[in-house]
Amino acid sequence: QVKKQCDQKLLIRMKTKCVPCSLNLGTQCPAGYTKITNGTGTPDCRYYLEIKTYTLSFPGCRHHCVKEFEQPECCQGHWGPDCMGK
Repeated sequence: QVKKQCDQKLLIRMKTKCVPCSLNLGTQCPAGYTKITNGTGTPDCRYYLEIKTYTLSFPGCRHHCVKEFEQPECCQGHWGPDCMGK
């Protein structure tokens, strides 16, 4: 039995919106994503506050999230919707 379907596993990474670190504790990743940072997240971003005519920039935190996605693919030498071609 020759294997015809060789699905590729892809890891999709994303980061949540940058917010004040003290408010980031309860931030959740979007549906289907797994949070890979703990606590207040990673302090690697800046968020902005607009006050009248000024825009102030502050250091903030965000969470890193990942999602595993399986992309259907045929093994080498096979093709088509059912991977039967040779």
